[in-house]
Amino acid sequence: MKTAVIQFPGSNCDADALHAARLLLDDSARFMWHTEGGLPAGTDLVFLPGGFTYGDHLRSGAIAARSPIMEAVKAHAARGGYVLGVCNGFQVLTEAGLLPGALSRNRDLHFLCRPVHLRVENTRTAFTSAYAQGQVIEIPIAHGEGNYYADPETVARLEGEGQVVFRYADNPNGSLNDIAGIVGGRGNVLGMMPHPERAVEALLGSEDGQGLFRSLRAVKVGA
Repeated sequence: MKTAVIQFPGSNCDADALHAARLLLDDSARFMWHTEGGLPAGTDLVFLPGGFTYGDHLRSGAIAARSPIMEAVKAHAARGGYVLGVCNGFQVLTEAGLLPGALSRNRDLHFLCRPVHLRVENTRTAFTSAYAQGQVIEIPIAHGEGNYYADPETVARLEGEGQVVFRYADNPNGSLNDIAGIVGGRGNVLGMMPHPERAVEALLGSEDGQGLFRSLRAVKVGA
């Protein structure tokens, strides 16, 4: 799966994202600077990594969502291409309108950096098929604004249509309905606050993030 990892000013998980992509998806995965006007030909997956784009000024992800590359990312998603946004990348996806809702300050207003347990809620997606329904996995978080919020109608739609794919087993940040990750309506855009790219090797304390990348690797692309 040909992968492009987008770098914004303030990205700090880009190297982690690239390492995981090269390890498990595409050994030719490459960085793309946010001022580029288009994606490399044949791109299958766009990975928006974590960090603090533009120092989280205005709102987390708000400025990055208006970077030139995001028009190409939106067009890629509209064609059915895959997009993965982790942590700050999730925030960028909501600010860009590719996913509903918003991420606000954590419930206790503290930055949180520790492993958490997630329950896999929907395995019928390109990002989760390698997991078992209801499986509990350990993935680290590192965020100050991971508290997911949406209006009641949107939350009801996400729940009713199976778009909540990861849920906190012990909610660390106050997210509505314990939501940790959601997919867009077509199922090709995933935003999640925990960092699967930091849980792909035993040396890192958990290999549970591998399931996400194995799921994507099983997707038929370029047909």
